[in-house]
Amino acid sequence: MLTGQIFREGPGWSAHCTILGAYTQGRSLKEATANLAEAIELKVGERDFKVTITGIRHRGSDEHMVFVEASEPALLAAEVLKYQREIHRLSLAAVAKKLGAASVNAYAAYEQGKREPSLSKFLELLRAVAPEITSSWSRETPRS
Repeated sequence: MLTGQIFREGPGWSAHCTILGAYTQGRSLKEATANLAEAIELKVGERDFKVTITGIRHRGSDEHMVFVEASEPALLAAEVLKYQREIHRLSLAAVAKKLGAASVNAYAAYEQGKREPSLSKFLELLRAVAPEITSSWSRETPRS
């Protein structure tokens, strides 16, 4: 599950899922929400892949946090990894090297959605392509 933001902008609404590079808008909150789901589905580009936007939380009257859930989580994770690798201008070989892998095939399987990473593995992979995103997640939390 990922998060996104929907907020009033001028007469309409903007919807963003920044980690995926999905940005859209709509005339209403409902339309912006539907458009964000469609934008993510189009980015992934798989026929049966569906996105559900849930859990709108109000952060003030004109700003909402949303949760992005996918029918196939491996494909959603794959799109995040691919998008982040591309915007950070990294090759598959460069990411494999950062991960200490002997070949690119292991990482590529995650990026192609052939393997679904656990949360800890996803964070490890994401840290290799976009360390600034995971820096706040990597701090250890105190145990009781």
